[in-house]
Amino acid sequence: MTKFQKRLWIGIGIMALLSPIGIILPEKMKAGDAWGEWGTDTIKEMLGYVPKGLERLSSLWSAPLPDYGFGGENATPAAQYGAYIVSGTLGIALIWLVVLLIKKTLLKQVENGQ
Repeated sequence: MTKFQKRLWIGIGIMALLSPIGIILPEKMKAGDAWGEWGTDTIKEMLGYVPKGLERLSSLWSAPLPDYGFGGENATPAAQYGAYIVSGTLGIALIWLVVLLIKKTLLKQVENGQ
């Protein structure tokens, strides 16, 4: 592993560990939900309506770990912070696997002269 790669992984790890800031700051500042994590009900409350496209597509995807898992909003703060870190780490791992698969596919195409 190169020095750059090592620094990159350390930086990614630090970002995963800092991910609970997304629930800590809104809670401390009495801001409601974490920015951008609004459901259609919150958007309707904020804007007075829900855009038609958003309303139509809102049921298309449901999160594998709603509210980042482990007990939802009723969980202790420590459990919520841990769930954010686990969710971030799982997301990083999935992205890494996808990039690795794309890399292998492209290398095979180059090797085969395609």
